[in-house]
Amino acid sequence: MQTITINVKDEALVDKVLWLLEHFQKDGLEIVSKEDIDDLKLLKATRDEESTSLEKYLKN
Repeated sequence: MQTITINVKDEALVDKVLWLLEHFQKDGLEIVSKEDIDDLKLLKATRDEESTSLEKYLKN
């Protein structure tokens, strides 16, 4: 899978670029915002952390 990052400063141009790219979604194009990727990376990093059950957390 190839990853392409597009930086656009003009909000009106963002809408046009997204409109164009959305036409390729049916062909397998996935559109993900950088903010979503950052959130997913943070979430993935927490998967290796030890978890505590809610009952144990409430007792302490």
